Amino acid sequence: MPTTPDQQHLHRAASSRPYFSADGETYLAQTPLRRIEKSRPLRVLSDEDFAFWRTYGYVVVREAISPGAAQSLLEFAWDFQGLDPERPETWYEEREFRSDLDRDLFVYGFVEAYHHQLIWDSRQTRRVYDAFVDVWDCEELWVTLDRLNLNPPNIKNRSRSLIEPTDEGFDIELHWDVDTTLEVLPQRVQGIIALGDTAPELGGFQCAPELFRRFDEWRVAQPADRDPIRPAIDRREFPLVRPDLRAGDLLIFNGLLAHGVAPNSGSGVRAVQYLSMMPALEEHEELRRSRVDSWHTLSTPDWNGTLLGDAVRHESLRYGAASLNSLGRKVLGLDSWGAR
Repeated sequence: MPTTPDQQHLHRAASSRPYFSADGETYLAQTPLRRIEKSRPLRVLSDEDFAFWRTYGYVVVREAISPGAAQSLLEFAWDFQGLDPERPETWYEEREFRSDLDRDLFVYGFVEAYHHQLIWDSRQTRRVYDAFVDVWDCEELWVTLDRLNLNPPNIKNRSRSLIEPTDEGFDIELHWDVDTTLEVLPQRVQGIIALGDTAPELGGFQCAPELFRRFDEWRVAQPADRDPIRPAIDRREFPLVRPDLRAGDLLIFNGLLAHGVAPNSGSGVRAVQYLSMMPALEEHEELRRSRVDSWHTLSTPDWNGTLLGDAVRHESLRYGAASLNSLGRKVLGLDSWGAR
């Protein structure tokens, strides 16, 4: 769901380039990300990659983690949920849901694990971090404490028809994650790491890059009361694109890129790790402490109301805290970026 920084309680990020945020999700900046002129040399992206990112709102980093690491994460996702990749009947076993949200998350394929060592290994991989440094033009970053997704074919009790459709607001197939009607647009970056090779029939990430490219001219022609997070567009004029991803690839996208997840109509699964990095709000002590405590105790992160923790057996009962390298300690917030 979209969030907007509370301008009365903004914290400045610990970076030379000025970024301000209330919550560590959306930021106010003097220069929008799509217009940044680099002050640091590119580390992972090529000049062509960076130009594509600024123009179309997303970029793919090949083998940000190794295919072997992606395979290990995929195997963990199966195991964590007690599903057998060779027995599709296990993918649709009946279960009780704690709430409508819990049911929706099951349909969408979310895996309620946040702190396993394999998840943290991706977060503290230098190539992943360097890619986010490139797009933010900022070294002082925190990683989002997010989860995995394992999305079997959307049939039976995972059919999207079980979720009540709406005419406005959030739409899993195409939406923005920020309020696009604001005069000063918030800056946000998100990312996914593919845990397997993509195939068109498996659905997965889709976006409207041409709408991003022409967004400024498009929005001036829209009615004042338009939906702030669901674009009403002619998809012939603004076609949806599904980037080709292979196991280990990282896709980074701008929060102002309309995006969504196409349903899985195939016979296999689509799996990803959600992973992004944002400028570190080190002066926001409450947020920093919450992040560190969540890692240390394996408690479900509290930065987003859709993070529920596993209903069957919480991850804190399954394994201990992940080991962090020097980069991991900083992107968590355990160590300060000021301590070089």
